[in-house]
Amino acid sequence: MTNNPVDGTPLAASPLTRAVLEIDEYSAGLGWDQPARLFALVDSAKLRAQEPALASQLGIDDDAAASLTPVEQDEIPAQTPLDEFLATIAWPDAVAGCALTVERLMLPPSAEDSVPAGLDEKQLATWVAEHPDRQEVRMTVAVLRDGSRESALRLREKDATSEVLTGASLVPGLADALAATFEA
Repeated sequence: MTNNPVDGTPLAASPLTRAVLEIDEYSAGLGWDQPARLFALVDSAKLRAQEPALASQLGIDDDAAASLTPVEQDEIPAQTPLDEFLATIAWPDAVAGCALTVERLMLPPSAEDSVPAGLDEKQLATWVAEHPDRQEVRMTVAVLRDGSRESALRLREKDATSEVLTGASLVPGLADALAATFEA
């Protein structure tokens, strides 16, 4: 991945938003039904200064003064629940932030009143998967050490860069879990 906008990715105001959109576009290029992916976010200028060979390999050039470079991490173990996996992470000081992209099923708020009572987690997942109003969504959520947050949501049925929703508080629970990886 590079720090340059990917074709079709809108130019965003903040480095964090640009990084989230870059990760979303990268993930979109891999297609749907992908495992969750974790990224370290590093300051591009610092990376270029401290690790010029790596920066060159990643395509980071002199225009990277105020940007973040996403660096994909090892695969997340499929058998480990995401919240448990995130609880095991501690980032080195060189990492400015982190991001996660994950696919999930979601229901519109109007479906909340029709959730049957007494379902365990597995039963609820089955109920959601069978619900006629379910939507497949890819969420890309990023946080920085300073508390900044950004998210991008892409619906499978509206799988186009122009349809990606962004906002700092779209997926607060996941953002909280990512932020906790910086607490020591």
